Amino acid sequence: MGLLELKAYLKSNTNYTEPLLPSWVYDLKSECCNWERVKCNDTTGYVIKLWLSNINHETYIYADNENWFLKESLLQPFKELRILDLSRNGIRGWQGNKVEVPALPVVVVLWDLYGVHQTFGVKAGYRGFYSSKLAELNPKLVHSWHNKEWNSLPKLNKLKHIDLSWNLLQKDILRFLGALPDLKYLDLSYNEMQGPLSSKDMTNFRSLEILDMSGNMFTGILSPYIGTLSSLKAVSLSQNKLHGNLHAKDLGMLKKLEELDLSDNHFEWILPPCLSRLTSLRLLDLSENQFSGNLSSSVIANLTTLEYIDLSYNRFGGLLSFSSFANHSKLKVIRFKGENYQIEDGNKIVSENNTFEIETENPSWEPSFQLKVLVLPNCDLNKLSSNIPKFLFYQQELELVDISHNRLKGSFPVWLIENNTRLQLLNLRDNYFGGQFHLPIAHCNNLSWLDFSYNNFNGQLQETIGKGFRFFNNSLRILELKNNQFIGTLPAMVPTAGSHLGLLDISNNGFSGLIPRWLVGNLQYLWSLDMSNNFFEGPIPCEMHAYIFKDLSHNLLSGWSPSCVDLYIIRHLFLQGNKLTGSLPKLSFNFSFHLVTLDIRDNKFSGRIPNEVGVLSNLRILLLSGNNFSGMIPDKLCWLKNIAIMDLSRNNFSGTIPHCFHDLKFEKIDAFDALPEPNSTFLEFRDIIVPYQSILKRNFENFEVEREVAAQIGIEFVTKYRSYFYKGGILDLMSGLDLSVNKLTGGIPPELGQLSPILALNLSYNQLTGSIPNTFSKLTSLESLDLSHNNLSGEIPSTLIDLHFLEVFSVAYNNLSSKVPDMKEQFGTFQNSSYEGNPFLCGPPLEKSCARVDKSPPSPIKSSNASHGKWYDVDPLVFSTTFIVSYIIFFIGVACILYINPYWQQRCFNLIENRMYWCYNFAFYMLERLSNCICH
Repeated sequence: MGLLELKAYLKSNTNYTEPLLPSWVYDLKSECCNWERVKCNDTTGYVIKLWLSNINHETYIYADNENWFLKESLLQPFKELRILDLSRNGIRGWQGNKVEVPALPVVVVLWDLYGVHQTFGVKAGYRGFYSSKLAELNPKLVHSWHNKEWNSLPKLNKLKHIDLSWNLLQKDILRFLGALPDLKYLDLSYNEMQGPLSSKDMTNFRSLEILDMSGNMFTGILSPYIGTLSSLKAVSLSQNKLHGNLHAKDLGMLKKLEELDLSDNHFEWILPPCLSRLTSLRLLDLSENQFSGNLSSSVIANLTTLEYIDLSYNRFGGLLSFSSFANHSKLKVIRFKGENYQIEDGNKIVSENNTFEIETENPSWEPSFQLKVLVLPNCDLNKLSSNIPKFLFYQQELELVDISHNRLKGSFPVWLIENNTRLQLLNLRDNYFGGQFHLPIAHCNNLSWLDFSYNNFNGQLQETIGKGFRFFNNSLRILELKNNQFIGTLPAMVPTAGSHLGLLDISNNGFSGLIPRWLVGNLQYLWSLDMSNNFFEGPIPCEMHAYIFKDLSHNLLSGWSPSCVDLYIIRHLFLQGNKLTGSLPKLSFNFSFHLVTLDIRDNKFSGRIPNEVGVLSNLRILLLSGNNFSGMIPDKLCWLKNIAIMDLSRNNFSGTIPHCFHDLKFEKIDAFDALPEPNSTFLEFRDIIVPYQSILKRNFENFEVEREVAAQIGIEFVTKYRSYFYKGGILDLMSGLDLSVNKLTGGIPPELGQLSPILALNLSYNQLTGSIPNTFSKLTSLESLDLSHNNLSGEIPSTLIDLHFLEVFSVAYNNLSSKVPDMKEQFGTFQNSSYEGNPFLCGPPLEKSCARVDKSPPSPIKSSNASHGKWYDVDPLVFSTTFIVSYIIFFIGVACILYINPYWQQRCFNLIENRMYWCYNFAFYMLERLSNCICH
């Protein structure tokens, strides 16, 4: 009956989408101990375990009912309960017995005189109302109320294990839970507990062995009272906001402590030496804090029972020698990720490391451990020798190795794969490994992630990779070989229908030839393909597909049929810099509902943009520049409501700018949000997980592929007179419209002034007429405005000085007149080049003064003279000098040509001679006729 009452309450307070606890039915023939999520004692028949986690079957549920409080009386029938799991249910707190309360003054009187301590009202909304009102009258009253309320809850004296993670509980619940005398396991992770941890919150858990309060919002320092919990074996306070020094003296009192996780906080200062007292410690995770100073080798050396250590993303300096681990025979996981700031320098990543170094090449030690996980990226590993760690020769159980970004040298470590047949991930990215690339296919059965990018591997990929593809085609998910020096054709691989290859990146190499047939057909799970910056030629195979990302830009591809390309499923398509020709067929866009990025710049496409492009409702980036598109810009482009960057420059578009462009948003992009919700197959290889037997139920998760894909989405866009490459978070912030270098006519639509979020607007090198719209002063976010090389006339609106973020401005080579805007705000930074080629403009920074135009004439005579004067003044001396110098230069130039070339010299002399004879004969003839006339 207690179980049925609990089910009825859960049913009335949760928005279940599936049948709730269907086996819990009122049937005399039904045995409740056989019901789902229930376990009874085999002897007594009492309920000893209730597992009610995620009763709505959601990944994470915040109940829509804001008053979802668990009624404490529902637990009273289960006095033999040992294990209670109520995780992932959105519970906000506990609800006591009902008390009829007519009005607030009565509540105050009852509380003050009779010590009434029950929760007032059935719904928590009443409780919150009375609590706030009481707090206004007497804050101590509310504190007393909460204390007594927890004490009124049932005494579950035999309860040992409580899991309340992923709910909405506040810190006050600690006072009740601390009163449970035999509690051993408590999981309150990912709730809404906040504020400092006081002594009253911690001192009552004397019997507690496992405590997990990660993922909350605790602040302040680590409570020194944690040292009084002498029975603790594992504690996690990760992902909070704790700060200050680590009170290792108090932690050092926890002699039984086996696992300590304080990661992702704000602890600082040095790593305290007192940690070495934790002689039973198996797991130490202090990653993502602000610890600094030299990492003491003595602290690590004394923790000989360690199996898992993670000190990544701190501010340590100095040198750590791996000889500190000489006596750590149980060690399985080592993680030291250095702080890594990556700068794009062409195609090469330059890493600015911190001052932390790791040295493994010490001849005085030999490893006594067999690692499963080694993660040492960006740690200046073996900085002096640049050699791969030699202790890896003795490792045979490795499952995950990441030694990327360390400037290591040498040949490909074939032995590392051969000796570790369980290897799942090998990351050698951004080092200086070189030579031929030989992969021992027979030992790659478990490999899931291979990354050898940004190295110096060269030559052709061996044919055995293709022939042996069948050995790992069901396990390999990610293969990255970009930015090496590979050449030749791709080997013939033979993926089967069961291949799960999801990401293939061979960009920035020297591969050539046709796109191989194995890339089409059987790779049904391929969602990211990057073959850019190679020398592939020929047509793009019609069957070639990738679900999210495809980059074939900067190759020599010449054939493309958009009607058969997978535009109906792909999100990001890059084909820039090839030799693709023809027009865009209308049919190809009718099924492109998911397309987010379309880049076909710098090809030889021609014809008109089909109106069907307007159906691309999710399109955020449209790049068509550098082609031969013609005709008018279709109004249907105005249907692209989510567009952020549009580049139609360097084409042959004519006609006017569509007035409906003001309907476009040009808002910030979020490339990561543009990724689709992953399906079940995608989730299978999103993370490489190496199980670790942890009391805190920790798994080792290394990389998230989704963010890797988001980071790949990058484009070049011309703004501020330069071509910038926008990628990742910078791309998210960019928006712009480029219609430059076309044949557009007519005026600039004033409606463009409504594009207030836009950052860059380029209308240069067209045939636009009319004036600059005053509405441009509303483009408050604009950073670059280029209207140069048109036929614009009239004045430059003075209100443009209100564009406070404008960095680049050009109206050069138009027919603008009158005074330029005052040199205030951003306009004080623009030079003559912004206005050159407009002879009727005047005022600073131009040399021409507007004083003569602005000053009223003192007399009618001067006014008349002024009205008949020229807009320019001519200096006779300057004019004569320049004319004579030009004449002399021309004469000398002709003489030099005749002197150098005898043929032209002879022709010139013959011409002069002929002209002389002609003139002589003409004069002689005319004189003879004249004399004859006189004689007659």
